[in-house]
Amino acid sequence: MMMQKRKLGSQGLEVSAIGLGCMGMSQSYGPADETESIATLHRALELGCTFLDTAEVYGPYKNEELLGRALKGRRNEVTLATKFGFRLKDGKQVGTERDSRPETIRRAVEGSLQRLATDHIDLIYQHRVDPAVPMEDVAGTVAELVQEGKIRYFGLSEAGVSNIRRAHAVFPVSAVQSEYSLWERNLEADVIPALKELGIGLVPFSPLGRGFLTGEVRRAEDYPEGDFRRGDPRYQGGNYDANVRAAEAVRSVASSLGVKPGQVALAWILHKGSDFVPIPGTKRRTYLEDNIAAASIALNAEQMKALDAALAPGNVSGKRYNDTIMATIDR
Repeated sequence: MMMQKRKLGSQGLEVSAIGLGCMGMSQSYGPADETESIATLHRALELGCTFLDTAEVYGPYKNEELLGRALKGRRNEVTLATKFGFRLKDGKQVGTERDSRPETIRRAVEGSLQRLATDHIDLIYQHRVDPAVPMEDVAGTVAELVQEGKIRYFGLSEAGVSNIRRAHAVFPVSAVQSEYSLWERNLEADVIPALKELGIGLVPFSPLGRGFLTGEVRRAEDYPEGDFRRGDPRYQGGNYDANVRAAEAVRSVASSLGVKPGQVALAWILHKGSDFVPIPGTKRRTYLEDNIAAASIALNAEQMKALDAALAPGNVSGKRYNDTIMATIDR
């Protein structure tokens, strides 16, 4: 059975109900394995998971190049999303510096088109808001690129309500990508209500809490050097212990349904909004298949309520990023 589609925004963009975050195939989560990554991408297409998420900064460039190779001859089977907005110099990311000047956006788009081996990008996001460039200039540049046929739809990542409104007033925003999951609910107070008002879809990244909600986690220090989780505050010390206790509710619901905890975490997001499309990241076929199966899991009101309560903001210990990365979030 092919996965159902969901609409993102009111401009006509339709994507698979669950997407695939591709970042981990090239960085942050241990050594790369191109053979398994390409096999995972091809398996995703077979299962109807056709919404693929990448960015120029992943690698940098390596992840887009990987997708370009993997999708040779199959470009029309997928919806490709990528991102611009971090400053790159000599092929490397310059800390958390951002650069969304119009000329940089144009250069980034040309590079992404080349690496992805395509003539158009289905959905492009500003990766992080650039405080030095008015949002009107960003949206206006993307509007021109849409007119030129190089981009189809416009998105923002980790933008706050003010910038979402400013962008949308210039050119319609179809999707906002931000971290959102059972244990990261910072969008619920103001961003999600604004998205509903404006008719913008939500694309939650890290919907499994960077793996924490799968139940298969270790302490920060038990991950190898180079693994993002070593520096994740929620995996460290007392935070880790408190979060394991909070996540017990996910394991409990999963056990009652005969499914895996991570599948319950994804099903929870799908039940939260009909235009919410999570993009769990994986580089292995076995996890991909588990994630996709979550689209068919039904949670009742009692289960949703229990999950909401157990992982309410006050019950989750630690910030989601270190202070340097948190400073790039537009809230």
